[in-house]
Amino acid sequence: MPPAPDLARNIALLGHTDQGGRGDGVQVMVGEGYAYVGHMFSDGVTVLDVRDPRDPRPVAYLPAAPGTWNLHLQLADGLLLVINAVNLFAAKAFADESAYYGRSVGEVLAADPPPTYRAGMQVYDLADPARSALAGTWWLPGMHLDGGETPSWPAERRYALHHAIVSSGLAYGSWRDGGLTVHDMSDPATPRLLVHRNWSPPFGGGTHTALPLPGRDLLVVADEGIADNCADQVKYTWVFDVREPSNPVSITTLPTPSETDYCAKGGHFGPHNLHENRPGSFVSEQLVFATYQNAGVRVFDLADPFVPREVGVFVPAAPERLYDTRPNRPRVIQSCDVFAGRNGVLYVTDYNAGLYVLQYEPGSS
Repeated sequence: MPPAPDLARNIALLGHTDQGGRGDGVQVMVGEGYAYVGHMFSDGVTVLDVRDPRDPRPVAYLPAAPGTWNLHLQLADGLLLVINAVNLFAAKAFADESAYYGRSVGEVLAADPPPTYRAGMQVYDLADPARSALAGTWWLPGMHLDGGETPSWPAERRYALHHAIVSSGLAYGSWRDGGLTVHDMSDPATPRLLVHRNWSPPFGGGTHTALPLPGRDLLVVADEGIADNCADQVKYTWVFDVREPSNPVSITTLPTPSETDYCAKGGHFGPHNLHENRPGSFVSEQLVFATYQNAGVRVFDLADPFVPREVGVFVPAAPERLYDTRPNRPRVIQSCDVFAGRNGVLYVTDYNAGLYVLQYEPGSS
């Protein structure tokens, strides 16, 4: 087991694994007693038996295709969708942390659509999983380079769809430095834009995840901290009122961890990912589970959406070793993704420290 955490409140450690010596992890999906972890430096996907959360065990490793990494994956209806994207850190040009974020980077998708634009929204028909078909596209104006469009944003800004979450016929897209879009998806082949909002500048950008809480007409939007020591500003997780989907209004932000100087701690600080209320998982429109990189994993209560409260925290101790292969990286935890199981068991990846299996215990401390 790892050392005692630096900070824990209402979250207890159940188990931990270095994932068979591949202790770097990015996205995690859990279903039917198994966890699937995409890697940043080990490239492929590790499959773990987590039926006993106190004893998670790796049972298989799926290597990435040559020259790619598998940061992101999806699990639904017995299918695992694994994204093969260009392995940027394998290239010397991106060996330095800052070089990766200073460039506009396109996504490489498994179905390889025609290269008409970079990193836009793509809708696939998976009725026959063996023969997926591109059904629809959408992009921010200026992204369609082959169509003669010219970006209106500075070269150092990163406009790219990280992903979109679809709920109640609406898609909420997170566009990195390009902000937020809301689309009518009544016809998935033709996403219809309802609104585009961007608060960068003056804020630092990096919009990563837009989580709808449809029963309450709320949207929680995390902007990822992507530079060491907050060099890209302290980032926030915003709460929007989306009663009128075409006019989302920001009403507050989630509390920013402040019990120590996390900007000075080293590595990345600030929001990364949110648990996405997937079917079969812990689904709540009041509790939000979020990773804050060197500040661990946090749980927030939105009973009063104007005054969110932090009700749980787990900050692991410094990792015993680094899995980050880049030179001169600080030895700090980087909590990356969180998946909450129905019973409040949390699966938290860290690209420096393996997979933590935690238990959210409201009111335990």
